[in-house]
Amino acid sequence: MQRSEPEPTPRRLPRGRHALSRAEVERVHRDRLCGAMAQAMAEKGFVGTSVEDVLKRARVSRQSFYALFTSKLDCFMAAFDQAGLLLYLQLEEAMQGEGDAPGQGPAQGEGDAGERFERVMTAYLEALAAEPAYARLFLVEVFAAGPEAVRRRTRVQRDLAASLADLMGVTGDAGRFACEVIVAAVSSMVTPAIAAGDMEALRAIRAPVIEHVRLLLRSGVMDG
Repeated sequence: MQRSEPEPTPRRLPRGRHALSRAEVERVHRDRLCGAMAQAMAEKGFVGTSVEDVLKRARVSRQSFYALFTSKLDCFMAAFDQAGLLLYLQLEEAMQGEGDAPGQGPAQGEGDAGERFERVMTAYLEALAAEPAYARLFLVEVFAAGPEAVRRRTRVQRDLAASLADLMGVTGDAGRFACEVIVAAVSSMVTPAIAAGDMEALRAIRAPVIEHVRLLLRSGVMDG
């Protein structure tokens, strides 16, 4: 089953006179432009999208656009950061878990580690499915946006691997490298599903990946 991509719903300014400060107005415009960039990328891709395409969707003036961004790429990078933030917030909530005491590290043991990974993997896939336009921008169009965008994507992936290692209680070099491999593999597996807009295929990745990580935990590969 394929699901059509819902458009992000950026915050709108109130009609008529309002008491928003200049900074608040700019923040609303920035959010609307980032959402519009994601929508345009979902339809036309990075190369095919123009600043005019973004302006039409955001209903923001060209003057307001260039007051915030220097170029289409600059706006893209802001939208990329917004996509990363949305993903991070979902994963952070999942990493907290239920019943974890603040300030305490994750409990050790395959069962606990496996459950933590399952919780985070599920949250990751659902976050992508909930924001397919941002997910496409984050995972697919980033490679068309040029070297700086790819470098930023690489940094995000490295940070996700480090967070996964911390979540799993992994301290050794071999175990942390295994986390890097897992994050890279999951990224490569979800990208085709996001590119095709196939949320069923996206969610189908969940079970085999979770089972594979549980096998790694039982084998002790992630202990080193």
